[in-house]
Amino acid sequence: MMQYLIALTNLFAARRDERGATAVEYGLLVVLIAAGIVAIVATLGTQIAEGFTTVSTNLGGGGEEAGD
Repeated sequence: MMQYLIALTNLFAARRDERGATAVEYGLLVVLIAAGIVAIVATLGTQIAEGFTTVSTNLGGGGEEAGD
């Protein structure tokens, strides 16, 4: 009976450790994805803003004309 309890306790202890490791792995994935998004937005943000400015200027809505 004692061996059964020890085996059961070890099983539950091993399961708890795996869940903790899984949570850490998911946390690392979230951090890496967030860092990738920040890098992409920082890189493409200025290019996208310049594109909108160019389109707006060519349509006649850029700069001082918009205030008139």
